[in-house]
Formats: sequence, C-alpha cells, structure tokens
Amino acid sequence: MSITEQALKVVDSGVSLNRMTEHDLLEVVEIEENSGLSRWGWAAYYAELQGANSNLMFVARIAKSREQERSHSLAGYIVARMGAEELHINNVAVRENYRGRGIGRSLIEMILTEGMSGGAGRAFLELRAGNEAALALYEKCGFRVTARRQKYYSEPVEDALVMIIQLPAIA
Repeated sequence: MSITEQALKVVDSGVSLNRMTEHDLLEVVEIEENSGLSRWGWAAYYAELQGANSNLMFVARIAKSREQERSHSLAGYIVARMGAEELHINNVAVRENYRGRGIGRSLIEMILTEGMSGGAGRAFLELRAGNEAALALYEKCGFRVTARRQKYYSEPVEDALVMIIQLPAIA
C-alpha cells in the first residue's frame, strides 16, 4: 500500500501523518515561526497547496479528546518539491513539546518514500549550520553534508549546510 493510499499513519500514540490541507495553514505558520525557520508565511504554503507539489506536504496530526478540542491539532509538518528527479525538502518542523518522539523522522521517511514513488534519485535539504539537533536527525535518516553555503540565512545571518541522500529506485 502506498503512502497515498494510507488514510493515516500512526507515528506516536495519538499522532498520525496526513496530507496537509488549507485548514492546517494557520498552525503550520505558527509552528514555522516558533521553530526559527526561514519565513514562508501563509500565502506561500497556500500557493504550494494549489501547485503540482501539493502531494509533498504532510502534517503530524494530534488525536484530540473533547477536553483538548481548543488546543493545537498539529505536532509538526514537512513540505517538499520535486524537480529534475530530485526531492528538495524545504521545511520540516515539530512543535517543541513533541520533539524527541520520532515525529520528525517519520515525516522525513514519509516524504522520502513519496519522492522515490515520484522517481527521485536523491533528496536534499539545507539547514542552519548551528542546528545540531536537526543535523543529528538528518544524519540518522541517512543524509550527509555535501556543501556549506555562506550567509545563506538571514535573521540571524548564518551559514547553511547542504545535505543529500541517494534514494533507491522503486521498481
């Protein structure tokens, strides 16, 4: 069964992975802002959802009880694009209180599977050079640092590390 055919993938007790919808965007932007990512904002995510790469946008959804209905519904998200047989992972973020539970890794594994299904031979991403937690996660997922981009990020100015993983072909 492909990722597309799965209604839900349970990651952690009470957290499942789903395709992102426009109803998720306010929380996605909130998570982005609280995670220190380069700002995309609501309009950019909305435009991505309308485009050809909307199948490469996922959220980690928190199962809610009636008492939790007014609280957050997302633990994290991932957004990627396909081009020239490469998967570019643009943004990955998990709410601070949900980190360390395997949610980020599950989001990455899901997007890599989708990329392979779409014919990607490799995946790449950029991350802030000082983001040691993200670097460790990506290395655990099989990514390797291949380059450094000087002063790539602003607010604050920081170098980016470029990481790549070769993906096996799906028959």
